[in-house]
Amino acid sequence: MQNVKEYIAQHKDRFINELIDLLKIPSVSADPAYNQDVLNTADAVKSSLEKAGCDNVEICETPGYPIVYGEKIIDPNLPTVLVYGHYDVQPADPIELWDSPAFEPVIKKTDIHPEGAIFARGACDDKGQMYMHVKAMEYMTSTGNLPCNVKFMIEGEEEVGSESLSWFVPRNREKLANDVILISDTGMIANDIPSITTGLRGLSYVEVEVTGPNRDLHSGLYGGAVANPINILTKMIASLHDENNHITIPGFYDNVEELSREERDEMAKAPFSLENYEKALDINSVYGEEGYTTNERNSIRPTLDVNGIWGGYTGEGAKTVIASKANAKISMRLVPGQQWEDITELFKNHFESIAPKGVTVKVTPHHGGQGYVTPIDNIGYKAASKAYQDTFGKTPIPQRSGGSIPIVALFEKELESKIILMGFGLDSDAIHSPNEHFGIWNYLKGIETIPHFYKYFTELSK
Repeated sequence: MQNVKEYIAQHKDRFINELIDLLKIPSVSADPAYNQDVLNTADAVKSSLEKAGCDNVEICETPGYPIVYGEKIIDPNLPTVLVYGHYDVQPADPIELWDSPAFEPVIKKTDIHPEGAIFARGACDDKGQMYMHVKAMEYMTSTGNLPCNVKFMIEGEEEVGSESLSWFVPRNREKLANDVILISDTGMIANDIPSITTGLRGLSYVEVEVTGPNRDLHSGLYGGAVANPINILTKMIASLHDENNHITIPGFYDNVEELSREERDEMAKAPFSLENYEKALDINSVYGEEGYTTNERNSIRPTLDVNGIWGGYTGEGAKTVIASKANAKISMRLVPGQQWEDITELFKNHFESIAPKGVTVKVTPHHGGQGYVTPIDNIGYKAASKAYQDTFGKTPIPQRSGGSIPIVALFEKELESKIILMGFGLDSDAIHSPNEHFGIWNYLKGIETIPHFYKYFTELSK
């Protein structure tokens, strides 16, 4: 039977072109203007699963965007791997900062990706990483190397909170029954330093609105006499952190998991260059919570960040106006122990309480999710570690991520399965940013590594 490296070499150009075709579809779930494109992407994913060898593939309707489900059951007595991914992508904004159009994929060489990288929205998050699993499945079914049962669940709302998935999973526990859940929506330290994500932060996302007068006012006639919602909003936001960059919301840290010195020392063993980090971001210094390192701040500590702020006149030229309203969108990354619903309520109560007279405040929760930590002594992690050892020649480093995949905790609760996060992206891939990209080497390395996971998980399950 043909081995996976030979198969990839034979089909490399096709694998790349198929991904490029998928990336051309602007499946932006956050914007209703792209509704049909999101649905078209679901159809494309369904077709790809059928071609990859799944026996039963269907588009499952939900209250929102559909979930693409596929399966290949070769023997009910063998273990079952459930693969999760998402086919929706972030908006391309700000469009003017892209070097090439976000939905017209191009391949360019970079210092980090000398073999080339595909530049397009969704290239790494998550179409490229999701499609690795489809192509790995194709290899295993077409060459007779599939050692166990496989199920796919690919959704279209991850970038807006996975609300429909939360509806779908409890209603389909039997359909989704599995022995382990495999996800590639994370990254690794470097191409020569493989790692497996063992922890994710949770998320609380809210929108705030501060309203003053009943209409926009002339800043000369009313300035200094009427509360300016923009001024008020910026002061309120600034007060959410103290001089040590601790979050000032009462009760915010009550359930934060405090890692031991020993665990923090283990984390510190991961290679990290502060100089390179600052250089890559073109900053002259890092910034964050006092008492923690950069890698701790972005993984094991909670955060509060303004993601967008607006109000008043922002067009060309001048318009001397006091706006009637000011708005902001705020995200809080949470650590295990913090319940996102509780944090959202704490934020709402606090933000409303600090509003001065002369304005009214409205807090609108959008979505959230729990943090997650997976143990490294389960057979799923061991299988992933052995797979990386085979293809990278190195034992991967367990690493906590600062990102959030809100449905991971839901999966463990509803499906009672452990989740293994085998990501092949890099921090430099600019996910959620202009010029997002995914290295061709990383894409093909993922396709190469995934079949080894199936092999070892089946062996360790006996």
